[in-house]
Formats: sequence, structure tokens, C-alpha cells
Amino acid sequence: MDTQITAKMIIRKPASEVIEAIVDPQKIGNYWFSSSSDRWEQSMSITLRYDEYDAEGVIDVLEVQENKKIVFSWGGETGEETVVTITLKELDTENTVIEVKESGLQEHDPEVVNKMLGQKEGWVYTLTCLKAYLEYGITDLRASLVH
Repeated sequence: MDTQITAKMIIRKPASEVIEAIVDPQKIGNYWFSSSSDRWEQSMSITLRYDEYDAEGVIDVLEVQENKKIVFSWGGETGEETVVTITLKELDTENTVIEVKESGLQEHDPEVVNKMLGQKEGWVYTLTCLKAYLEYGITDLRASLVH
């Protein structure tokens, strides 16, 4: 069983603006987490916080390719570490396809299908919030998904 999920979306901005919204701790709170402890750079551990859920987690940034790719792992503190690969492909100077792949969900876990669906739902929602933020300046969609 392939335990990788994928979400893709076109964002009508150049890749440099899309990646900056992810790695810049001043921008991430406009669409995803409440805060990021630092700028995302290769080999760094970053603390991400969700004030609305009183939750915090650490990611380990494994790779950053300028305007092209970010790879990080998360969930290690819970024993359910996965690896997230975000790739950016500019279609032209004003349109970028962002693709998120998350792999490493435990295939023998009886809840793996529900976890995969939950992660896919979360990534589609995150990309939608990112699109709304970058294309239209909307900053109040984040942390609104109800389970």
C-alpha cells in the first residue's frame, strides 16, 4: 500500500512569492500556523504554533532549493514522523503549481486510511488558504477547518 498523499494547486503568483510565504515567519501566520520560530532554512529545527488549538510542533527542515522545493519532517515527537515535500513549478512568470507530497504514514496502522484522508484534507485546505492570501490578501481563513 502506498501511504503517500498528494495535493496540488495553481497559485497565480511567481514561485519566489509562493516559497517566501512558506519560509518567512512573518507571512506564515496569514494562512497556516499562528507562528513560526524562525525562517525555514536547510538543517534547521523550526517550532510551529497553532494558538487557536493550543498546539505546538517541531519540524526539521531537510532541504530548501530556492524557488523550487522544501522538504521537512514532522511528527517525530509523537512517533508518527512523516516527510513532506513541497515542490514549485512555474508555468510562466505569474503562475506556479505547488505540489505537496506527504509520505511515511504507517501502512500497518489500522487508522492509516483515515489519517491519509485527514492529511489530504489538511493540505488541500492549507493550499486554499495560501492561494487566498497570496492572490487576494485574505488572512482570516486559517484555523477554520472543523473536524
